[in-house]
Amino acid sequence: MSAGSATAPRSLFFLLSLAAATGVLRVRGQSTGFVSIDCGLSEQSGYVDDVTKLPYSSDAAFTDAGSSHNVSAEHVKPSSTKRYLSVRSFPDNSMASRSCYTFPSIVPGSKCLLRATFMYGNYDGLNKLPVFDLYLDVNFWKTVNISKADSVHTAEVIAVIPSDTVQVCLVNIGLGTPFISGLDLRPLKNTLYPQVNSSQGLVLLDRRNFGASDIIVRHPDDPYDREWFPWSNLSKWRGISTKEKVRLRPEDEADVHFDAPSVVMQTAITPLNASEKIHFSWDAEPNNVYPTPRYTSVLYFSELERNVVRLFSVTINGMLLMSRYTPRYLFSYAFYGIEHSYSSRYDFTIQATATSSTLPPIINAAEFFSVISTAKFGTDPQDVIAINAIKTKYQVKKNWVSDPCAPKTFAWDGLNCSYPTSSSPRITSINMSFGGLSGDISSYFANFKAIQHLDLSYNKLTGSIPYALTQLPSLVELDLTGNQLSGSIPPELLKRKADGSLNLRYGNNPKLCDQDSSCQPTEKKNSTITIYIAALVVAAVVIGLLLLLLLLGVRKKKGLVKGRVKPEHVASDVQSHSKNSNRYGLLQLDNRWFTYLELEVITNNFQRVIGRGGFGIVYDGFLEDGTRVAVKLRSQSSGQGVEEFLTEARNLTKIHHKNLVSLIGYCKDGEYLALVYEHMSEGNLQDKLRGGNSNIGCLTWKQRLRITLESAQGLEYLHKACSPPFLHRDVKTSNILLDENLKAKVADFGLLKAFNNDDDTHVSTARVVGTYGYLAPEYASAMQLTKKSDVYSFGVVLLEVITGKPPILQSPEPTNIIEWAGQRLGQGNIEDVVDMFMHGDYDVNSVWKAADVALRCTAQVPTQRPTMTAVVAHLEECLDLEESRTTGDINSNLNSCSGGEFNPNYNNYGVDHPTDTSQSSRTVDMGHSFGGGVATGPATL
Repeated sequence: MSAGSATAPRSLFFLLSLAAATGVLRVRGQSTGFVSIDCGLSEQSGYVDDVTKLPYSSDAAFTDAGSSHNVSAEHVKPSSTKRYLSVRSFPDNSMASRSCYTFPSIVPGSKCLLRATFMYGNYDGLNKLPVFDLYLDVNFWKTVNISKADSVHTAEVIAVIPSDTVQVCLVNIGLGTPFISGLDLRPLKNTLYPQVNSSQGLVLLDRRNFGASDIIVRHPDDPYDREWFPWSNLSKWRGISTKEKVRLRPEDEADVHFDAPSVVMQTAITPLNASEKIHFSWDAEPNNVYPTPRYTSVLYFSELERNVVRLFSVTINGMLLMSRYTPRYLFSYAFYGIEHSYSSRYDFTIQATATSSTLPPIINAAEFFSVISTAKFGTDPQDVIAINAIKTKYQVKKNWVSDPCAPKTFAWDGLNCSYPTSSSPRITSINMSFGGLSGDISSYFANFKAIQHLDLSYNKLTGSIPYALTQLPSLVELDLTGNQLSGSIPPELLKRKADGSLNLRYGNNPKLCDQDSSCQPTEKKNSTITIYIAALVVAAVVIGLLLLLLLLGVRKKKGLVKGRVKPEHVASDVQSHSKNSNRYGLLQLDNRWFTYLELEVITNNFQRVIGRGGFGIVYDGFLEDGTRVAVKLRSQSSGQGVEEFLTEARNLTKIHHKNLVSLIGYCKDGEYLALVYEHMSEGNLQDKLRGGNSNIGCLTWKQRLRITLESAQGLEYLHKACSPPFLHRDVKTSNILLDENLKAKVADFGLLKAFNNDDDTHVSTARVVGTYGYLAPEYASAMQLTKKSDVYSFGVVLLEVITGKPPILQSPEPTNIIEWAGQRLGQGNIEDVVDMFMHGDYDVNSVWKAADVALRCTAQVPTQRPTMTAVVAHLEECLDLEESRTTGDINSNLNSCSGGEFNPNYNNYGVDHPTDTSQSSRTVDMGHSFGGGVATGPATL
C-alpha cells in the first residue's frame, strides 16, 4: 500500500475539509473513528441512518472529481435505503483513468475495514451496466461487475493502513463509466483478523449468520459495523437459537482475533436428520489481476443447547480441516488459519463423528475471503508532497490523480519514475514544457532528490531561478528556455554547466543574466564603477575611524579598572537612598547593585544605543572584566517604569534557566532606575526575520526550529518549574534574543505575573497589557489571563517564524497572521505560507507539523490549546524530521547571521512599548476559524 498520500497537504488539509463533518468522525461507543459517506449527496447535507444510527455525510470533502446524480425514478421504492438514491460518477472515458477518494487522519499502521457500495439504478439513463476496477492506494482491490440495475454490489476489504491517509480509487477499464453509491471506513482492533498484515489484505467474498431471520446484523450489534447476512434452508437445516449471551472464551486467543457479535452467535443450524451432514459452498471470483485468487475462511461455533454432546469434523473439497471438535455451551470459538488451494468452487462439509456424537453437527456463522497483496510501495512521500504542491500551484489538469508513479501503468503524464525492488518509487523526470505555467518557479522542485531531468521550457514563468535547484544531487538536465525569468543564474548551476555535469538551457529569457553579461543596462556601467570607487573611499574612512575608536576603547577600559568603585562606597550609597527604595518595596536582591556613576563608566557615558521602548533606552556596555552587557535605563518620561522595573527585578532574581535572559545587576540610585543584563550579540528574532539589517532572512529552517524550541522551553520553565508559576504576558519575536551561537533566550519580564496557586484556572487583571497582535482573545476581551494566554502568543510567534511575516499584515487590508495563514493552509497551500527566504530548503513534513502546532496554539477556546510542555514535545519532533533530512550543523549558515556589530536599531531586552489595550481605541480582532476547527479534530495535541 502507498507509503504516502497523493494529496500533498495531507494532515492539515483534510482536518480542515472534515471540520464541518466532525460528526462523521466520532459517534458514540465503538464507532469512534467511523467515516460514513453517501456519495452524490449534496454538499453540507447529512442524516442519521435509521438502522445503524450512524451519521452519513456528503462525499464532497473527500474527492474533487466526478459529478453527482440521482438514480432513475423507476428504481426508487418505498423500501429503498436512502444512501442508494444518489451516486457519484466519473465519466472520464480514457482508459486507466483514476478517480479517488481520500480518507485522512488515519493512525499509521492501523487495521481498517473499508466498504464500497454500488447501486446503478440507471442513473445515467443509458441502461448500460459498467465494469471497473477498485484500488486501495496503489494495490488492486477488486473488479466491480454490476449485474443488475436495481441490486446492491458491495466491495469490502480489511487491510493495514501504513500511512496517515488512505485512498480508494475507481479505475476505468473501458467497460463503462465508474460510479459509486457509498463508502465506509471502520477502524478495527489490530488483534482482529491476524491474517491481515502489511503485505496482504482480505477481500470479503461472503459473511453469513446461520439460522438467523431475514435481518442483517450491523452496528450497533456489531461494534465494527460488519454486515452479517442471514442464511437458513428450512428444507435441510433446523434453526437453533438462544437469548442467553454468547461470550468469548478468554483462554482461546482465536476468539479474540475475530470477536463475532453475541447476537450472531445466538443462532445456529443443524441438519433436520441426525444422520445428515451440513453442506454449503462458495464460488471463486477470478479477476484480471488474480486469475487464480487465494482464499481463506473463518468458521464460528458455539453450543446453544444444554447438556448435549456434539463431536464433528470439517472438510473442504474433501480435505480435512478439523476433527473430533466439541463446541462449548454459550462460548464462541473461531476456526481459521489456513489458505485454501485454488478451486473454482469450495465445498464445506461438517459431519458428526459416528461413534461418539449424540447429536448432529452445528455451525453459527462463517466468513470467506480472497487474499490480495498490499505489498506494493507508493511513491516516496517527499516526492508525493512536492508534486501535489506543484499540481496545486500551477492548476495542472492532466491525469494527475492519486499516486504519481504507482502502479506503473497509471504513472502521471509528464513524469518518469524509478522503481526499486525493495523501496518506494522516486520521480526522476518531470516534463512540464508548454504547460501554460505562470508565476515563479516553485521551490518544491528542489524537493525531488532523485530527479535527473526537469523541463519547464516555454511557459510564462517569472522571477528568479531558485537557489535551491543547485542542491539537487542527481540533476543532469534543466531546461528553462522560453520563459520570462529575470535576475542572475545561480553561479553553482553555471559552474556545473561549464564542467559538463549539467545540461542547462535558458535561452529566450531576455531579463536573465549569466556570468558573461551584466544584469544592469550598458549605459549605467560607468556610474556603477564610480559608485564602487566611492564605496572603497568610504570603507577606508570607516576602517580608520574604527581603529581610532578601538584605541579609545582600550584607554577607557584601563581607566575603568583604575577608577573602580569601592565596596564601602556602594554600601554608603545604598543607605543614602534606602528611603526611596522602601517606598516602592524594593527587596534585597542577590544580583550586583550598580550606582549611576558606574553605569556611566560601563556605557562610556551612555554612548551606544542598542534599543528604545516604552520603559526607556538600552545601552551597550562593558564591565571592568571585559564582560559585555546591556543596560536598560528607565526614561524620565516613562509612565509605567517604576512598577515594571520592580517586577522585573524581583522576578529575575527568582528564575534561572538557560533559555531566559539573565540579570547581572540593577541600579536604584535616587531617581535613576536601570537593569543590567547579559549581552545577546545577535539581537532579537524579529529583526532576524524581517528587520532592516543585512541579516534579514538568513535563518535556516533548522535554526528557526531550534530557536522556537528553546524559547518554548523557557516558557515551559515559567509555567511548570517555577513556584508559583509565572505568566510572561508579552511573548513576541522582539522579546526572543539570540547570542553569538543563535541560542535563544526569552527576555522582558516587566509584565510577568504569578499564579497564587497551581489550581488557579485564571487570573483576572485590572487592565490588559501586552502587544497588539499577540493577545489571546479571552485576555483581550475579558481580561482573563491563563497559561494558555502565553501559548496563544507563542503560536503567533511560531507563525512568524514559518512565514517571516508580522502578526498583523497591512496589505491589502489589516489581517492577523492566524487568519492569513489558516486560509492558505486550509487550501493545502504550504508553499505560499513558508518564508521565501528559506528558498525551499526544508523538510515539508516538518513545516506542516510546525504549522499545525502554531494553529492549535491559537485556537479560540483556551482549553483547546496545548500546554507549553506539549508544544516543546511537538517542536522536538519537528526538529527531528528536519535533522533527518540533513546532517548539517545548526550553525552551518551562521556566517550569514553572526559576526557583525550589534545593530543600533534592534529593539532588544523587551523595550518595545507594550500596548495597554484598556486605553487604546484600536479594535483587537483575534477571530479566526482555523485554530478552533483543528483543535476539535481527531489529532488534538
